[in-house]
Amino acid sequence: MASRPSPPSSSSAPKTLKNLADLKQVQRVLAETREREAAEAAARAAAERKRAAEKDLFARAIGATEPLRRKAAVPLAPEPPAPIPVQHQLDEQRVLRESLSDEFDVTTLLDVDDAMSFRRPGIGTDVTARLRKGDWSIQAQVDLHGLRSDEAREALGGFIRASHKQGLRCVRVVHGKGLGSPGKQPVLKTKTQRWLIQKNEVIAFVQAKPAEGGAGALVVLLAPVRR
Repeated sequence: MASRPSPPSSSSAPKTLKNLADLKQVQRVLAETREREAAEAAARAAAERKRAAEKDLFARAIGATEPLRRKAAVPLAPEPPAPIPVQHQLDEQRVLRESLSDEFDVTTLLDVDDAMSFRRPGIGTDVTARLRKGDWSIQAQVDLHGLRSDEAREALGGFIRASHKQGLRCVRVVHGKGLGSPGKQPVLKTKTQRWLIQKNEVIAFVQAKPAEGGAGALVVLLAPVRR
């Protein structure tokens, strides 16, 4: 006759109870996780529904809309630089050449004394005397040495015009003594005197003092600028 199995020993019971408790703990954790995830999903769904409702409310409030039409952009070319007034410059040079004649007779306008000088009508001899003494300080000068006649004429005319615009009163014009000219004749010196007399800005000039160029330069007094 077969023998009956013996009942489990008391040492194995606690181990079985421990495994069941662990299982229940795992089941509880899983249930809590599922509940939390379900709650989060429900919250997200509720938020999406709220946003959709607000968007629908805004659309109903403003009515039907259409996207703005985008205007075609036209690239603009950069602004060109200001044109150089070449023709204006050429006209000024032409007028300057025509206004300063080489044929102008200055013999009746020059004072021939110990040194050649010039003063406009109405300007007393005291002015040229003071100019020789250096009562006016020389404020600028132009050197015409080595220039051709046309170049010297334009340089002198431009210098006198610019000096007068700046409000200068006394300037020096260096023309040289003409020792290097054919026949050692002071051609540029004579022409410089003619040109200066034709400039309305010039009211007087005298031969420079020896220390300032002597017979090779003129000290020129310009009219004051009218304000």
